[in-house]
Amino acid sequence: MANPLFENYQLSKIELKNKAVMAPMTRSRAVEHNIPNELMAEYYGQRASAGLIITEGTSPSANGLGYPRIPAMYNQHHVDGWKLTTDAVHKKAGKIFLQLMHCGRIAHHLNLPEGAEVLAPSAIIAEGQMYTDKEGMKENDLPKEMSTNEVHEAIEEYVNASKLAVEAGFDGVEIHGANGYLVEQFLNPNSNNRKDEYGGSLHNRSKFLLEIVEKSIEAIGAEKVGIRLSPNGAFNDMRAYPEMEETYDYLAKELNKLGLVYIHLLDHSAMGSTELPDNVRINIRENFEGTLILCGNFDDKKAAEALENKSADLIAFGRPYLANPDLLERYKAGAKLNEPDMDTFYTPGEKGYTDYPFMDK
Repeated sequence: MANPLFENYQLSKIELKNKAVMAPMTRSRAVEHNIPNELMAEYYGQRASAGLIITEGTSPSANGLGYPRIPAMYNQHHVDGWKLTTDAVHKKAGKIFLQLMHCGRIAHHLNLPEGAEVLAPSAIIAEGQMYTDKEGMKENDLPKEMSTNEVHEAIEEYVNASKLAVEAGFDGVEIHGANGYLVEQFLNPNSNNRKDEYGGSLHNRSKFLLEIVEKSIEAIGAEKVGIRLSPNGAFNDMRAYPEMEETYDYLAKELNKLGLVYIHLLDHSAMGSTELPDNVRINIRENFEGTLILCGNFDDKKAAEALENKSADLIAFGRPYLANPDLLERYKAGAKLNEPDMDTFYTPGEKGYTDYPFMDK
């Protein structure tokens, strides 16, 4: 029986040539002022046989650049740099969304440009360390609690970045609401003890996410806006809380009303973290009428099973795409996969980035 992974798919107005998604993965190659470059364009262009590429997390704000050398999207230099990538992908008939990621409290000031601040919903430090090019590993900084005004400004930064993404030639944007970054920091009461309209009840804690989505849709269209979520994920000091299931049930219904193009669900259990609960996934599937992408420890066989039983519409692959630019071709041929080199995940340069070999024809 043919694997449905290789079938094309209509993502609203965008036709994808297969149901494989290249998951967003931080690679830290934007070495000059967080501007995307030709090396990054080569990397994404090599992987354009994916049905959809979602870029690495890209900050909509100088304040969101928590990691060293991650790309940004808030000025014309960033737009021009990213155009190299969108051109490279589109030349090979690929489709590509820009993931917008504000790191919030997962940050150190040594990684930020002059004048930028480590901001978060509340002044609660995230346990863990952050790598800096200047001084190596450092504890995450204590963030400054955002004023209500600064919350509104951050929402507008996402909207502005969405507009710039379209200007740069992207087919859409993915709001990063997972992995313990700023959006999820608002959702989780362990990192959000605000007393204004963005804190307190689960509805208030969800407002930041929902307003970003709503205003981005108004700016660029619902067919160009997706979101990534990681219910129950413990990554970046996201601790469990009693209202977790209720929160994501509410979000699925509200996101459905807004009509965004997809929800991208991440299961961290393959990385040794907590599992995505089945009932949360099923509730989202039932409450959200748009496209559902699943990510987490898939290979071609597991992908086929999930697509056949309608658990998901698209399947995202992370590390397999990192080391195998021709991943789909290898799956089709039953060929061996390259193994990723973890030592070069975040190092500058082409080693472990654009030098993974293609399959011999």
